[in-house]
Amino acid sequence: MGLVMFVTAVTVGDTILPETTVAQVETSTKIEKTVESEISETTTENLTTKEEVEEYFSDLPILAEVAFCESRNRQFGKNGKVLRGIENSQDVGVMQINEKYHLKTANKLGLNLHTLEGNMAYGRYLYEKEGTRPWNYSSKCWGKSREVAVN
Repeated sequence: MGLVMFVTAVTVGDTILPETTVAQVETSTKIEKTVESEISETTTENLTTKEEVEEYFSDLPILAEVAFCESRNRQFGKNGKVLRGIENSQDVGVMQINEKYHLKTANKLGLNLHTLEGNMAYGRYLYEKEGTRPWNYSSKCWGKSREVAVN
């Protein structure tokens, strides 16, 4: 026959728990520590690519949608190398920027299309010059209200 201790009032942190067993207090404390650990890890971890894209394009949400449709918010493939297009292997990164047409300009601007930051920055540059036109191929995915070039 096991012995169960009942405590009339137990303090856990700043909370008083009436009629709580010692086992319940131990379980409650373990849960609190687990939750604190998970919150700490979440706030100190790096942002996911999706979160970085959404944050970077918070002023242009259409480009966050384009990134999802073009690459499923991936800058790198499973092999760790920059993501390349299936239809056209010269399309690279989260925004699927075509190297044949844009690599030279990106380099002149000091942007590396193979990094997430450079790829998104060039996507913004391209959008400012041509609107969503460079991504028309995927417009069925990203645009119910279709955007056209701004210039």
